[in-house]
Amino acid sequence: MTEYKNDGDFTLVSEDRRKIIKAGATVAGAMALGFPAIVRSQSDKIKIGHLTPLTGFLGALGAYATLGLKMAEEEINKAGGVMGRQLEVMSEDSVNPATAATKAQRMLERDGATVLMGEINSASAKTIMQVAARNKRLYMQIGARSDILRGANCNRYTFHVDIPVTVMVNAAGQALLRDGLVKGKRVFSLTADYIFGHDLSKAAKKFFAANGATHLGDELVATDVTDFSPYLLKIRQAKPDLVATNLAGNQVTTFAKQYAEFGLPYAIAGFNLNTADAWAAGDGNLSGIWPTIWHHEIDTPGSRAFVAKFRKLHNQPPENHAWIEYVSLKMMAQAMNEAKSTDTEKLIAYFEKENQFDILKLRKGYFRSWDHQLVQEAYPFTVKPKGQAKDKWDFLKFGAAVPTPNQPLEIINPPKAENTCVF
Repeated sequence: MTEYKNDGDFTLVSEDRRKIIKAGATVAGAMALGFPAIVRSQSDKIKIGHLTPLTGFLGALGAYATLGLKMAEEEINKAGGVMGRQLEVMSEDSVNPATAATKAQRMLERDGATVLMGEINSASAKTIMQVAARNKRLYMQIGARSDILRGANCNRYTFHVDIPVTVMVNAAGQALLRDGLVKGKRVFSLTADYIFGHDLSKAAKKFFAANGATHLGDELVATDVTDFSPYLLKIRQAKPDLVATNLAGNQVTTFAKQYAEFGLPYAIAGFNLNTADAWAAGDGNLSGIWPTIWHHEIDTPGSRAFVAKFRKLHNQPPENHAWIEYVSLKMMAQAMNEAKSTDTEKLIAYFEKENQFDILKLRKGYFRSWDHQLVQEAYPFTVKPKGQAKDKWDFLKFGAAVPTPNQPLEIINPPKAENTCVF
């Protein structure tokens, strides 16, 4: 597995070559000395193929994802593994949709992966889902949020952990309605020009239309754009009441910084923001209302323990992609232990029983049987006034969980009647 060491920044340390040499030497030595048990113990590991972006506009998020997954892997193995067997996570950069599909196939076919896990990029997740279905092997799709993955492109071999875009829009949207920023307001949007952004824009426009807002424009932004001045000039010309972003990854960070530099007076909100991108924007640059799936201030025993250990290892709090990969591997281990199998069909049956999982939130989560979406709480957040942060990770102000404790978790998720998923 690729390891990340943190000293404030992430530095990639490739161990692939060293591990291959070490593994080869171990096997050769065992055979020469007549210790077949050692060879069997090596091959008896439960191998998991993990893909996540480690480069490009989502690379910073993938770095956190890998840290969280590695932490869970080490904890599970230290506690005795799964059914008495150790886990071996094979983690690689997914790069792009075509490469992700190629690597996923290789992990199953050549490297002996029992299941596939990971991804953040919705376009890459779509191709990995196709590989999983073609090979009839389980894929726990962890971090990609596009609704279409759970709808028209769903398949029975894929389970989705992160909240879909409709939930993100609902989480932030409730806060926008509360603050009077929707009804009768004129909205100008910026949208990431790929499958996730298009999906997010569709859900956001539906929300604004249903709640009495008028859309002035929606600009598509390529994922490699670094200069937002043309878009900022269009916003200035439009003079909206609200600027809504459907951006992704470091697009959000870059936009937030340049928006602050331009000094535009219009209220801002977004329907997608990961805490790593918020932290990268810096105190004083980010403003407005946003949604998130988890944050390190959630006050549960499990969350506090996870945050404390992550801080000890990496000298900073965990980002939401570290958390989601951590709990995903824990859920996979629970499923294998309780199903007493790594067989795909038995694991699907276990998840479809809607068994509950401790995901370090106030309420447990479960996978819906009919679209394989993990149903869970979400959170809106705003930004503290400049100067109130205790450190560079403290300037976000999180709201109460959505839905409220007296509401069913299902309420913020797209209902079955509105979903085109058919297995």
